[in-house]
Amino acid sequence: MNAVVPDATTAILVIPAVTAVILALTPSYRASARLNVLSSFLTFIAALSLFVRKPETGSYILVDDLNIVFIVLNTFVAFTTSVFSASYIAHELETGRLTPIRLRFYHAMYQILLFAMNLALIANNIGLMWVAVEMATLTTVLMVGVYRTPEAIEAAWKYFILGSVGIALALFGTILVYIAARPTVGEGLDGMVWTVLVKHASAFDPAQLNLAFVFLMLGYGTKVGLAPLHAWLPDAHAEGPTPISAVLSGLLLNVALYAVLRFKLLLDGNPGAIAPGPLMAILGLVSLVFAAFMLYRRRDIKRMFAYSSIEHMGIIAFAFGIGGPLANFAGLLHMILHSLTKSAIFFTVGHIAQVKGTQTIADIRGLTVTHPLLGWGLVVGVFAIAGLPPLGMFMSEFLVVSSTFARSPLLAIPLVAGLLIAFGALLLRLQGMAFGEPSRDVARVKASYLPIAAHLGLVLMAGIYLPPPLVVWFQHVASLLR
Repeated sequence: MNAVVPDATTAILVIPAVTAVILALTPSYRASARLNVLSSFLTFIAALSLFVRKPETGSYILVDDLNIVFIVLNTFVAFTTSVFSASYIAHELETGRLTPIRLRFYHAMYQILLFAMNLALIANNIGLMWVAVEMATLTTVLMVGVYRTPEAIEAAWKYFILGSVGIALALFGTILVYIAARPTVGEGLDGMVWTVLVKHASAFDPAQLNLAFVFLMLGYGTKVGLAPLHAWLPDAHAEGPTPISAVLSGLLLNVALYAVLRFKLLLDGNPGAIAPGPLMAILGLVSLVFAAFMLYRRRDIKRMFAYSSIEHMGIIAFAFGIGGPLANFAGLLHMILHSLTKSAIFFTVGHIAQVKGTQTIADIRGLTVTHPLLGWGLVVGVFAIAGLPPLGMFMSEFLVVSSTFARSPLLAIPLVAGLLIAFGALLLRLQGMAFGEPSRDVARVKASYLPIAAHLGLVLMAGIYLPPPLVVWFQHVASLLR
């Protein structure tokens, strides 16, 4: 095996892990912010190198055509978020919301979170994947509560309790998969290696696989934020630092979804097991419709976009649940575009909240007049997340609806209704914030516009033109999901 190849997979783990230790010992804010950005960039470059040549599969590490998409997206958004975080956190330090000690803790935890998510994505061992998701959960809990306000502590505890219940269910489901595999592959490591499991899945006991998937869907579904398992998500978004809101919506929800998709493939490979698609489709549709109505009741801007994340993760889970080449392609495309769009929205919202000194929607008015770049950035972001053309999410939602009409026409009715309800809610809230009577500023902020422009630019390009090689690649990955 080429000696350069394993360095790529090792780098996406070693770089953030080593950087976390250095950041924990770095007292200077400027140095720590720059190191955080540099480390995230190097991790992204290492992830891109996986396209050139994938490493050989081992008992613990797997890089295939499916998880490369998740790894590259994960490292890219983590990099752009670190750029946004540098300016955002600088303001929090100046205003006293964060102390230098908490800042060192924040930057170190950021890299540990990136390490945990990357590990979950490349793990070939389902036990190791569970450990990585648990590590990401605990790290995020600590970051949500970093402000140490009563509301932040409450949100962190709620996330910890609900997340722990979810991860415990996922652990039980993982154990059941091992029990189902043991008669076929024997005891020991092979019973936990995903490539071995999927190869022999047809010989596993269907009843045990069925029970395992229910627990796995509920456990990891809690992390995905699917209703009715979503209760932690709005509070975590509203009370934690905005860069963590971007990482939660843009990355961590995808990591949990990736785990669900891996186990879905096991059931798809067993002719006696239940079809996992209907359960995913039902939970996805319930999440979409529920979140669409809840958008009308939100008064906090970050909480509103948290419910928007629940809505879109519902759309993605629904698409993968429907299955088939078109729906899987649409779900994959929607996942990528949602990560780019929602993180860009949180970048914008973070600076807006700093300028206005509030997250209350009623107190944020006339942004296109007072802060044109932030205001129009929010307008474009909301138009994109609402699915308006020519932005990319219009195409992905159109493909989801088209595939639903082709495979399950009756389900297209609540699907379209949920999309329209959410569309109306977002535009209703946007009108005053962007075009209302301007409200007073309370602070001057040095905003970071480059990450916003980069993300929204990619979403616009995806809506206008997708290069044929990229389309072929997505079709290939979609075919792997059956």
